[in-house]
Amino acid sequence: MSLLISTSIKFFFLFAPFFVLSMFLALTRGESSASRRQVANKAIIASVAISIVLLFFGGSLFAVLGITLDSFRIGSGILLFMSALSLVRDGTRNHAVGMPSEERDDVSVVPLAVPTIIGPATIGTILVYGAELQGWDLFIGLCGLLLALGTLAIILYSGSLIEKMLGRTGLNVLSKITGLILAAMAAQIFMSGVMGFIEPVTTAVS
Repeated sequence: MSLLISTSIKFFFLFAPFFVLSMFLALTRGESSASRRQVANKAIIASVAISIVLLFFGGSLFAVLGITLDSFRIGSGILLFMSALSLVRDGTRNHAVGMPSEERDDVSVVPLAVPTIIGPATIGTILVYGAELQGWDLFIGLCGLLLALGTLAIILYSGSLIEKMLGRTGLNVLSKITGLILAAMAAQIFMSGVMGFIEPVTTAVS
């Protein structure tokens, strides 16, 4: 149970929900409530599908590419820290979300699901978690992932209400807090990769 709670919380902050909400509100400005719900549903479904593929096939991808888990931990940790830093500094992720208006009729998959919800740093982190978790823990990790995306869906459904309650300033503050938590997660992932490289060397020397 503790693994489910901790995993769902990690995934929840990994998806940077309040930044996603800000983007969702901006991309669906002027649309009806029904239209907003439809966009939210498509974005969450696309995110679930992409996340499941990344979570279950991360280990196979590492094997095919000849990449060690520790190497990917270091790389994804750096990317996640850059994403966290951008949230803390100016409330935005380093994602290209601008598209010509005539090409942006359906924003649910691009740019909302990818790269706003599932960005480069998120992809790397999910791949690492998928490779780390084995057996029953992997199923619990999947449940945590789905729970986090379900919570994100509820936030998007309640977007207009949350915006009225918190305002733009409140959403920006929450985005910065999310960035701080992501920075801590990035440091932990990065150091796990570094320690993974150091331990064999230490063992060989001793």
